[in-house]
Amino acid sequence: MFILNIFRGFCMALADSVPGVSGGTIAFLLGFYDKFISSLNALISGTKTERKNALIFLLKLGIGWIIGFIGAMLILSKIFQSHIYVVSSLFFGLTLFAIPLVIYEERHSMKGHLGCIPFTVIGIAIVVCISFLSKTLCGEGIVFEGFNFPVILFTFAAGMVAISAMVLPGISGSTILLAFGIYVPTTTAVSSILKMQSFEALPYLCSLALGIIIGVVVIIKAVNHALTKYRPQSIYTIIGLMIGSLYAIVQGPTTLSTDDGSILDPLSISRVIEEPFLIFPFIAGGVVLVLLEFLRFTMEKKEKKNSK
Repeated sequence: MFILNIFRGFCMALADSVPGVSGGTIAFLLGFYDKFISSLNALISGTKTERKNALIFLLKLGIGWIIGFIGAMLILSKIFQSHIYVVSSLFFGLTLFAIPLVIYEERHSMKGHLGCIPFTVIGIAIVVCISFLSKTLCGEGIVFEGFNFPVILFTFAAGMVAISAMVLPGISGSTILLAFGIYVPTTTAVSSILKMQSFEALPYLCSLALGIIIGVVVIIKAVNHALTKYRPQSIYTIIGLMIGSLYAIVQGPTTLSTDDGSILDPLSISRVIEEPFLIFPFIAGGVVLVLLEFLRFTMEKKEKKNSK
């Protein structure tokens, strides 16, 4: 189980590092989401034994997550900026194909609760509003240079919101950063620090990290309570967040600019469909999710066999 949990954490990190599905979605698809949430909750307010068991489980996940995160950050910033439409097509496919999978997995909790559909609309509105808010407050994006206290506060808030998304089986925390307009600056800054090239963005990354830590403490109990007591409403909201994240991914290229300073156009759905170069990354997103489902089935079958 040690290697298995490291692999689980590695997969979560890859998902958390890119705009699309969240690490929570990966945990959900691989069948350990409830244990993940209950472990985080136990670490905060559990008994001594519960905290010990939760810490052991989360440390195993954490090792894999760190390996995956560092690997992703070292290559993502360059790939994201030079092949934005290819990468966005992949993320769009990942998110779009994940929606029916989540609906299928939660079909029992959703059955007979059509009155919860307004929660889906709320989820969509949240992501769309964040996208518009980021452009209003930060124009076409922000740069982590110098010392800008309002941007530090904005980054702190983005960290709190992003970690809330990361622990939910729906929208990616990176999609939230993309909607806030700080995904590219963050990946570029992390890559620069890992390569020991520049530490100018360190205050902003510390602010982001602080927001993430406080966000975990504040949100995890609320998430655990909502999924336990109000699961249908929560699932419908999550689906809305995922649908809304499609808009954020489409708008993702607008956070970048060309060499002459002009802003890139949004991802065109017609471009994804019509150009062969982009249809393959789009389809690859669905293939990845199918492979994850197969992997979960294989692991669950092996665990049941070992428990006998």
